[in-house]
Amino acid sequence: MIVLSNEVQLGDWEVDISAVRSQGAGGQNVNKVASAIHLRFDIQRSSLPPFYKERLLRLSDQRITKDGVIIIKAQQFRTQEMNRDDAIERLRELILSAIVVQKKRRPTRPTRGSQVRRVDSKVKRGQAKQLRGRVDI
Repeated sequence: MIVLSNEVQLGDWEVDISAVRSQGAGGQNVNKVASAIHLRFDIQRSSLPPFYKERLLRLSDQRITKDGVIIIKAQQFRTQEMNRDDAIERLRELILSAIVVQKKRRPTRPTRGSQVRRVDSKVKRGQAKQLRGRVDI
C-alpha cells in the first residue's frame, strides 16, 4: 500500500510492477538477472480522488502517456528490491508534486528610486559615448 496522505492511499493492485533487464554495461551476471523495475500506473482506473486525477492528467510529463498511464523505469540500484522501492517513491513524488497548488504570481512595479537610478545611468552612458566620439583638433 502506498500512502500519499492521511486520506489518500493506493492499493497494491493499482500499481503494475514487472522486472526487466537493466540497460548499459555490466559483468557476467547482467544478462541473467532482471534487476530493473518497470512500473505502470493507470490514472483513470485508480482509486485517486478526481482532483488528483485531473491534476495528474494535466501534467506535461514525459512519463505520462496519452492514455493516462504513468510509466517509470527504475534501474539505478543493483538489487530488484531497491529499484522497486525507488520506483514506488518516484511515483509517490510525482503524484504529490501534481497536487501542489502554486501561489499565483502578482506582478510588481519597479520602485520610483530604481526608475530614477536606471534613467540616470542611461544618461551618463549616453554622455560618455558622446565624449568618446568627439575629436578635438
